[in-house]
Amino acid sequence: MIRKRKVIGAIAICAAAAGPVVVFADTLKTTLTNNYGNPGALIDMPTAESAPDGQLSTTIMHFDGFTKTTLSFQITDRLSGSFRYAATRGLAPGFDVFYDRSFDLKFRVFNETDWTPAVSVGLRDFIGTGILAGEYVVATKSVGPRLRLTGGVGWGRLGSYASDGSIGTRTPFSFAGVGTGGNLNVDDWFQGDYAFFGGASYQISDKFSLSAEYSSDNYDIAQNANITTRRSPWNVALDYQLRDDITLRAFGQHGEEIGALVTFSLNPRNATVPGGTELAPLPVAVRPAGSAQDLGWTTQPSSTERITAGVDTSLDQAGLDLEGIKLDGRSAHVSIRNDRYDATSEALGRTLRSLSRELPASVEELHVTLIRNGIPASTMSFSRTDLERLEHAPAREALAVARFTDTLRFGDYPDPRAGIYPRFEWSVGPYLRTSLFDPDNPIRADLGARARGKYHLGSGWVVSGSVGQKIVGNLDEVTRPNNSQLPRVRSDVSRYNRTDEPFLENLTVAKFGRLGPDVYGRVTGGYLERMYAGVSGEVLWKPVNSRFALGAEVNYAQPRDFEQQFGLRSRSTPGGTIPEFSGHVSAYYEIGNGFHGQVDAGRYLAGDWGGTLTLDREFANGWKVGAFATFTDASAQQFGEGSFDKGIRIIVPLSWILGQPTTQKAEATLRPLTRDGGQRLEVDERLYETIRGSHQPDIAKSWGKYWR
Repeated sequence: MIRKRKVIGAIAICAAAAGPVVVFADTLKTTLTNNYGNPGALIDMPTAESAPDGQLSTTIMHFDGFTKTTLSFQITDRLSGSFRYAATRGLAPGFDVFYDRSFDLKFRVFNETDWTPAVSVGLRDFIGTGILAGEYVVATKSVGPRLRLTGGVGWGRLGSYASDGSIGTRTPFSFAGVGTGGNLNVDDWFQGDYAFFGGASYQISDKFSLSAEYSSDNYDIAQNANITTRRSPWNVALDYQLRDDITLRAFGQHGEEIGALVTFSLNPRNATVPGGTELAPLPVAVRPAGSAQDLGWTTQPSSTERITAGVDTSLDQAGLDLEGIKLDGRSAHVSIRNDRYDATSEALGRTLRSLSRELPASVEELHVTLIRNGIPASTMSFSRTDLERLEHAPAREALAVARFTDTLRFGDYPDPRAGIYPRFEWSVGPYLRTSLFDPDNPIRADLGARARGKYHLGSGWVVSGSVGQKIVGNLDEVTRPNNSQLPRVRSDVSRYNRTDEPFLENLTVAKFGRLGPDVYGRVTGGYLERMYAGVSGEVLWKPVNSRFALGAEVNYAQPRDFEQQFGLRSRSTPGGTIPEFSGHVSAYYEIGNGFHGQVDAGRYLAGDWGGTLTLDREFANGWKVGAFATFTDASAQQFGEGSFDKGIRIIVPLSWILGQPTTQKAEATLRPLTRDGGQRLEVDERLYETIRGSHQPDIAKSWGKYWR
């Protein structure tokens, strides 16, 4: 029998690699996901297929006793990652439902060719308890336009049925050995028993596809807990493409189980309203031949006021604010505030169009300084002749002649116009606050109303605040015991959710300024966030044309009362005393190809020392999908469940949803657990994110909107 199974696995691999039956080489892209939420058309087994680059999908799978919810992201064309939250009824002693978090990675080592299959290597549940842990090498080959064959070899759970041999030794799974979880068990990767698996998928029509597999996962833990009985290694599934972004699946598993799966997918590259619906800008006004020599306007006493009024009106119609203007016979320098366009390139393009229509013909050199929180962030220079010449040329030609300069290096820039400051802005809207992955209730949420205000005093002084009122929710019901051995700097968050009174989220006074060429500074004091009051100081070195930046921050913080009014509370907590000071040095780098990295090193709120590595995939339209991990001198036992702080963050520009330009964004951070180690103070408008959108590398990413 074992020999027969070996033959089946070997045949599957040979069929996947078979050259003579190949019709054409395929990209092996798929919008389907397996039951683990990974890109692929099989059921439990992996394939070498990939989702389209940048695709983000959420998969919900259920069959009797098992539910898996998985968020997957095609990080690059070859690399995909997944975060999973699984619920299994009756799996572990002491739990009615056992909830488990896990991460996967899959990398395509070889692309498919006319004669060879695509080959991928993957890790399943490589950070977690290890209940689902397994590693694999898999090959997939297209045979004609509809059929794909897959064969592979797996370890861990993927080597638990009809093992064909063993490599080294592997630590057997036990609930007693889970400990705090969240560890990288590198020594076990590709170790222990291995087994072959295989399968095939067939595209019946544009809507339907059929798949079948020979599974090498014996479901040992579930069978030992009498949750399921595995009567057969063969699984089958039928997929139906309901819409381009929704797929439904029905599957049969183990010879006796029937289950269902739904996948929701989107790609940040594909906007809901392609191109946007904002009004087209006015065309560039081309000067008549010879008119550039006319300087008569410079002798007219009222001309400057008239021109200023015209520029102000034109910019206002474009959704921009004129902060200051300087004119002479051959050049104009304006400073603008952009609170509308998330693509700074679009704001610059519309500014130059307005200037071409309002300035006298003799003005040749155009300079635009971008103002952020009252400070000059950068200056772009453009000749009017190039503006007229390149209006209908590809945007990249305009980028090639645009010149970006640090405003302090450029020289004098316009003073703010009379009446610009002070300036007040406010908003009222809903808020949604969530708590995920609590084993007692995996999804909790509060819905409420929030009012925000910001008072710009001028010269970089900003007073801002936010108040909220909970309307409905159950975040106050979190009662799970806290096993942290560190000062409780974040894990007591549930106590902040128990107030039904209006609460003060923050109330601060901040000073932003330029400390010198390429150097920016910020000091913020007051009620910094809902859990802490104090003072935060920051300095940032960021050359305007550089992809690299360095920063440093020092914070003094005092815990706030749980009612979030104006009171403060003691630093003493059951886990220890909260330190007064924390701070970090930070390095930022735009890696290229849409990737951005950040490293922070220093002291965290609980007094632990260490560093955080963050890697984001950034799209030209403002989408960001990234992951972070923090390692400090706090041990896994001190940290508690999860062992170290880690998570995924997603930032969605609302312009992508609305089809209208706006600088507002929605941000979600998914942490498997909220613990006290590796936690930083939350401070609004840190310098790097405030400044970077006004610098050349960031502007260049969205330069395609320059002429919109």
